[in-house]
Amino acid sequence: MRPGLQRYLVAVEYIGTRFCGSQQQLNHRTVVGVLQEAFHKFIGQPVTICLSSRTDAGVHALSNVCHVDVERVSKRKPGEVLPPHEPAVVRKAVNHFLQKEGDIMLTDVRSVPGDFHARFKAQERMYFYRLLNGPELLSIFEKDRAWHVSEELDLVAMQEACKVLVGHHDFSSFRASGCQSKSPFRTLEELSVLEMVSTPHFPSITEREQNGSNEEGQDSFCNKCKTGLPTGSISNDIMAGDSKSGADLGFGIRRRHRCYVITARSRSFLYHQVRLLVGVIKSVGTGDLKVSDGLLSVCVPQLYMHTHNCEFNNLFIDPSPEQLFFLFQLKEY
Repeated sequence: MRPGLQRYLVAVEYIGTRFCGSQQQLNHRTVVGVLQEAFHKFIGQPVTICLSSRTDAGVHALSNVCHVDVERVSKRKPGEVLPPHEPAVVRKAVNHFLQKEGDIMLTDVRSVPGDFHARFKAQERMYFYRLLNGPELLSIFEKDRAWHVSEELDLVAMQEACKVLVGHHDFSSFRASGCQSKSPFRTLEELSVLEMVSTPHFPSITEREQNGSNEEGQDSFCNKCKTGLPTGSISNDIMAGDSKSGADLGFGIRRRHRCYVITARSRSFLYHQVRLLVGVIKSVGTGDLKVSDGLLSVCVPQLYMHTHNCEFNNLFIDPSPEQLFFLFQLKEY
C-alpha cells in the first residue's frame, strides 16, 4: 500500500429490502455501490470497498464489515497529502452523505494496518432468522423482517433437529447448484432455536396489570433480559399461536405471534445454506419432517434451483424466504 493511504475497518448496518445484493452491479443499487459513492463525496476521489461477507438481495445486516483505503488530500493545495482522518470523523462524514438513503449507515470505524483484510480476517459469521408463528396475518411492521408460519410449530422438535445438524458435516444437500465453493464441508459452530418476545412489543392492559407495582415490574424486566421471555407476563389469550383461546381482546387489538429466532454461526457458509437449514428446521417444526428422517440429506440442490423447493420422499420442503436474514459479524481479529 502506497504511503499516505490509511486503511479503515468499517462496520455497516442496512435494511436489505431495496438493495440488489451487496456486491457492485451495473445499473443496480447495491450496498458496495452506495458506500463507495458516499466515500467518494467525502474525500473527493473514488475508493474500493471490500466486504467481509456478501449478502443477497433483501438480506439485512445488523453489522456487516468491510475495509477501505483512504488518502486524505488537501482541497486547498491539490496534490498535498495530509495526515489521515480520525475514525470518528470518517464515520460522521460518511453517514452525512448516507442520510438521504434512509436504509444504511456506518456503526463503527477503526484504523487498521495496511495488510488487514476484512474478508480473510473474519473468524465467524452469524445469521439470525425470525419465524412468526400463528394464524393471524403478519403485521405490516414485520414486512420483509420475518417468515410467517401459520401452522403450529413444535419448538422441542426444532431444537432436536438443530442438534443433528450442528457440527462438521458434508452439507452438499444444503447448497444451491450455483455455489462456487470447492468443498461442501462446513462446521456449524451453533444452530439453535429460541422463543423470544416479538418486536416491536408494547405492553397490553393485561400485561401492565400483571406487572403490578414498579418493583414487580422491575423484576419482570430483569427476568426478560435473562431469558428472552418475561415469565408470566404474556398471556396465552393474546398470542396468535393459541388457536383454542376465544378471549375477546377488544376491537382493533390483534393477537401476537409467537416468535422463534433461529441462529446459525460458522466461519463460513455455502451458497443458500442457511436458507435451506431454516427450511428444514421449519418442516420439522410443522411435522412434515421427522428428526429420524436423515436431515443431512433431505435437500436436492438441482431440484431446488428449478422449483425453489427441495424434494424428500415425495415431500417438498420450502426454503426460507430470501428477504429475511439478519447478518451479524463478530470476531474480526
